[in-house]
This record gives sequence, structure tokens and C-alpha cells, in this order.
Amino acid sequence: MDIHEYQAKELLAKQGIRLPRGALAYSPEQAAYRASEIGGTAWVVKAQIHSGARGKAGGIILCRSEKEVEDAADKLLGARLVTHQTGERGKLVSRLYIEETVQIDREIYLGFVLDRKEERIMIVASGSGGMEIEEIAENEPDSIVRQVVDPGVGMLPFQARELAFGLGLDGALIGKACQAIMGSYRVFRDHDAAMLEINPLVVSHDEIYALDCKMSFDENAVFRRPEIMELRDKSQEDPRETFASDRGLSYVGLEGNIGCIINGAGLAMATLDMIKIAGGEPANFLDIGGGASPERVAKSFRAVLQDRKVEVILVNIFAGINRCDWVAEGVVKALEEVGVGVPLVVRLSGTKVEEGRAILKERAPSVIVADTLKDAAEKAVAARKGAESTVAAQ
Repeated sequence: MDIHEYQAKELLAKQGIRLPRGALAYSPEQAAYRASEIGGTAWVVKAQIHSGARGKAGGIILCRSEKEVEDAADKLLGARLVTHQTGERGKLVSRLYIEETVQIDREIYLGFVLDRKEERIMIVASGSGGMEIEEIAENEPDSIVRQVVDPGVGMLPFQARELAFGLGLDGALIGKACQAIMGSYRVFRDHDAAMLEINPLVVSHDEIYALDCKMSFDENAVFRRPEIMELRDKSQEDPRETFASDRGLSYVGLEGNIGCIINGAGLAMATLDMIKIAGGEPANFLDIGGGASPERVAKSFRAVLQDRKVEVILVNIFAGINRCDWVAEGVVKALEEVGVGVPLVVRLSGTKVEEGRAILKERAPSVIVADTLKDAAEKAVAARKGAESTVAAQ
């Protein structure tokens, strides 16, 4: 789960990390008023969306008068900002962060991430801030310094000092950099974060400021962080994924037109690969999990059909904990209550498979039944092409 820049900065401020003065605005008039409250002679108007590279997309505008602030806000609010991270649809700008400008003497990159391989928190820093970490790694790999945090003891002060010295900071700034690094670590640790990126962390007049910040959280842990859940902005999420997650389903939206309902992440990945091999394009990754009751299967159909591009649905179930007859009942329930409206291919295997196939044969004769994964993928692709031909003929 991602949050906005201003929300992440509020968490950083609680740990004593210095920030430029800023305030939130929802209208052009309010943006100008916020600028007058902040004071000064120049401000930055920042679009608040869940994406990086906002500056390159025109989402960060430098203004030198309150009138310019109002005009910038008028331009950004209600627009859809497209970056290389948002996809073609972009993301709607519904709020702005108005921030004072800060003289930048030096930019630093500071990032915290949960390293799955090491099973540790990995801290990555570079003296080449202002760029994406991928660019830094490609163009200036020698500038990157790292620290791995042992979860048994947490981050220790000497590790922060090593990072600060590794960045080549002046002696007078080492203590302030260590405070910023340790404070950022505590924010990451105390909120079950998956990623915290401060880019840039800037040196300005012998002080260190967090100029920009991105933060995301482990969705499996937010149930114990109600204060973080309150920061969720559903308008920034893929509506398909939001619909599914609100119903307890594991869903990732893709760009194809063959909707997938599968149990088990491994089987789901194999199914997506087989669809590609057969010449099709999957529309989603959806894992219904181990307890596939008829109601849960019906919810899965509703989630898949949120995507208007779906032309065929492929159900692929290998029943161990699941039972094929339950899944078949769910398919029937979906056909009766949801109104599928597209060709449906079902492949069942495992526990109660004969009972499941009998239910489909008797109560859902329109379903295309497949015997193997390869057979299911090929029939799904063929059904999509058949539907496409029918539309073309009409």
C-alpha cells in the first residue's frame, strides 16, 4: 500500500527529521492562501499522486508569486498525470502540496527496503541524489553505499555513521545525517514499511532536509496499523485491484483480455505463461487461495469482470485443500447471479474432480471444459478469437 508524499513527511517529522514548510491544498484559491501562510518569495506546487518521476511529467512546478501558485494549481488539479510508472491512463491529481523552496547545496539519495533474499532491512544511499536509483546504479555504481540491519538488534548508530562518512559529508554534518538516517529507520521499522525513499535528502546551509519522500507498506501487516490504513487513497489505486483486495482476493491487473481465476500463486504463474505460449494475453493474476467456497468463486468472477477488456474467462483449479465440486458450484452461482456474458473455460483437477465436472455438465452446459493446463489455455485463446470473429462479422 502506497501513501502520498505529504503523508510520509508527516511520519518523518514525528521522528525529528527536518522538512521544508508545506501545506496541503485542494483548490487553486486554497493553494494561493497556503503560499501566503508559508511566506517567502518562491514555492513549489507538487501534485500528490502515487508515482515517482512527477517532475519529468510536469507535476512539480516552481512558482515565484501567489498568482503563479494559483495558476499552477488550476493547471494540475483534475488533470491526469502520466509518468513511466502510472501507465497510459495516468493518475488523477486531486490534492496538491505547497512547499517553500530550499537552497540546495548538495543532493543525497537515501532508501530503505525489505530485502527478501537477505531477510533483512537494506539501507541504500548515494551522494548522487535527485536521480532514480536505477539511474544511479547504472551511471554511478561506485557512489552507492549499503548497510544491512540485523533484525535482532536493529540499526546501530555506528552503521548510520558509516553511511554518513561513505557519502563524503563534511564533519559538521555527520551528526545531523546520522539523526536523519536513524529517524528514517525508526519510521520504516515502526510502521511495517516495505519501502521508504527520500530522494533527494538535501544539504542546505549546514542543515539536512528531506525534500521528497515515497513510502509503501506491507499489505499483510497493515491490519495491525490502523493509523496507516487511514492514509489509504483508493482513488490512486487500480480500481480492479481495489475491488478485489476489499473482498480478500489476491489480484494484479495486467493488460490482456483473458481473465484468470486460479488457486495457488505457482499455478497462476504457470497459467499466465501457458496463455502467452498459446498466443493469448492474460488480463490479470488472481489467486482465490485455498478455501474456494462457492461464494468466494462468485466474488472472483465479479472481480475479473470489473475489467471491461476481458473477453474470455479461464478458471484453472488444482484441488488439494479445495474441492472441485465447490468450485463448480461457484461457477454455476456466478453464471446465475453475476451474468458472466463472455466465453468461460474451466479446467478442474484433484479432489472431487468427477463430481465437479458432473455439476458443470448438468447445470452449466455452456461452459467449455478442459482436461489439462495446455488444453485450457488453447481453448481460452480459441474462444477469444471466436468471440472476436463474431464481433467483426456483426
